[in-house]
Amino acid sequence: MLSITDLNLQYGNKHIFRDVSVQIHSGDRVGLVGVNGAGKSTLLTIMCGEQDVDPGIVNRASWFTVAYLPQETTVELGGVSLFTAAESAFDEVLAQQEELDRISEELALVNAEDPGIDDLLRRQGELQHMLEGSDVFLIRPQIEQVLFGLGFTAADLDRPVNSFSGGWIMRLLLARLLLKRPALLLLDEPTNHLDLDSLTWLEEFLINYQGAMVIISHDRSFLDRVTSATWELSLGRLSVFRGNYSHYIVEKEQRLELERSAYDNQQAMIRQTERFITRFRAKSTKARQVQSRVKQLEKLERIELSATDHTIHFSFPPAAPSGRDVLLLDGVRKSYHSATVFDGISFSLHRGDKLAVVGVNGAGKTTLLKILAGLVIAEEGTVKLGHNVILSYFGQHQAQELPGELTVFDTVYHTAVDMSMTQVRSLLGAFLFSGDDVEKQVQVLSGGEKSRVALARMLVRPANLLLLDEPTNHLDMSSQEILQEAMAQYEGTIIVVSHNRYFVNSFVNKVLEIRNGTATLHEGNIDDYLAWRRKMEMQEVVQIEPAADRTGMVRKDQGETDAGVDKKSLRRQRARERQQLNQKLGPWKKKNEEAEREVESLEARKTELEQLMADPELYGDQEQWSAVSREYSQVERHLDRAYQRWEETQQAVEEIEQEFAQTGV
Repeated sequence: MLSITDLNLQYGNKHIFRDVSVQIHSGDRVGLVGVNGAGKSTLLTIMCGEQDVDPGIVNRASWFTVAYLPQETTVELGGVSLFTAAESAFDEVLAQQEELDRISEELALVNAEDPGIDDLLRRQGELQHMLEGSDVFLIRPQIEQVLFGLGFTAADLDRPVNSFSGGWIMRLLLARLLLKRPALLLLDEPTNHLDLDSLTWLEEFLINYQGAMVIISHDRSFLDRVTSATWELSLGRLSVFRGNYSHYIVEKEQRLELERSAYDNQQAMIRQTERFITRFRAKSTKARQVQSRVKQLEKLERIELSATDHTIHFSFPPAAPSGRDVLLLDGVRKSYHSATVFDGISFSLHRGDKLAVVGVNGAGKTTLLKILAGLVIAEEGTVKLGHNVILSYFGQHQAQELPGELTVFDTVYHTAVDMSMTQVRSLLGAFLFSGDDVEKQVQVLSGGEKSRVALARMLVRPANLLLLDEPTNHLDMSSQEILQEAMAQYEGTIIVVSHNRYFVNSFVNKVLEIRNGTATLHEGNIDDYLAWRRKMEMQEVVQIEPAADRTGMVRKDQGETDAGVDKKSLRRQRARERQQLNQKLGPWKKKNEEAEREVESLEARKTELEQLMADPELYGDQEQWSAVSREYSQVERHLDRAYQRWEETQQAVEEIEQEFAQTGV
């Protein structure tokens, strides 16, 4: 267990933490949320001990090990191989095993009368106890499982670490943390450098992880699947919510309503008191009452409203409509040097199509977008734009092409069409530039800030075909939601590369998967695509081999007998098959139960909202009616997705049981 008690931290006039107290217990799964600058990353560094605080503020049980993954790191791992770097996660275990082997050799040679034998036997027992459950002889399979899950290949294992890019180094650091299996994982934006396959694998790993975790992430789907509690940092205070991010959103709104009511009541009382003081300050007969009220205001603990996101709506500037056929690719091929990126890509898009491009890192997603934007030339095949197509492209390199001498505001305003200064300022606020930030010169901005400016500038240009490469990388959740809503209402065509499933899931209607140099087009959104992937994987994995392949024994057809078959061997074989069944069924049954609980929770909330909407008095309060109506629509959408997940997991369970039933288990 780890506890924080009365944590206070202040930089200048800004309170980062005010009397923050919280506890983490074994098995807790926490999503840490808050606006940019709220102190989320700082809290993780304090929890892991990287940032000093006064004694007694942070307390940790001796057995409660903690491991921390920062957003970015400059750690130098030298020229060791990828496998050796990952193996360092087991340095302590390997050292213990090495010492145990040495002691065992000494005991084989030492005389039974030697006075030092007792110390050797005691130390041998200690080491054996420490190594219990460590699977020291299965270290290599563990390393390969995690590295391959995070996207590395067998060919990468012997490559020197310093030959990998920064994103792959972050994957390696994440792999080392997962292999250490600490009691508490602290992960700061762990999905930033992951593709969809690696992200899906990490989710499954963390869902089955036995330890506790605190995760900062702007990926809502990731938080919803992995966490079961939410901590919110706002104005230096930490609030604890039960449930994942979606549950937190609902409960937060309920709390804010109560908070606003209490704030309004207090403000009314303050205004009334101040009016009394002003009116009677000069009257000697009221001096005592005036002083009493002055002291009352001085002692009053003022209610502060939590930091809330301003309601900002953004819509794309109108552009002339394109023809019905927007884009046609036929036999497109691209290679770099002797390595083929993809070959024979063919697909077409019509006006209004919204396509997500997915695939592992290095599959060629960014290259494909650059070919469509005309920045890279394909070696073979044709790329044809339809009639009156006006294309606009956002890629990470554009941040470096911004005019450094202009301010943030001027950079966007000079590009915008038919947008007022107020509208441009509102848009920049949605992209995390507020107040005087918009007057900063672009050249003094960080890389992430420049990317946000480049994205905003691209979005205010009239276009009917948008090409977007990881547009949400540097956006918080509120900014993502503003952009997501605009994308859903956009009447043009969109092609987007993004590993943020929640962002793209609500507006795409097609998914293009690039895998092993080829491309496959799927109808539907990301959820539909992932369901198809799971189905394909199950068909490949859940193929039960004949008994001869596993045990060396040949299973007889019904009616045949074999007196030579050892009954004990058959029982052991059956036990292994049942264990295999449980291993495959376990994760899916857990997902099925989670989906069922989510459906029950959403149905209960839907019933509550329907009862509210049946009350005639609700229609007299337009603001309350709008809030209830909006939440009802959200609950209906979430319920549809929850039902779909429930059906998919139930189908998976049934298919696995059916496959095993055919073997007689």
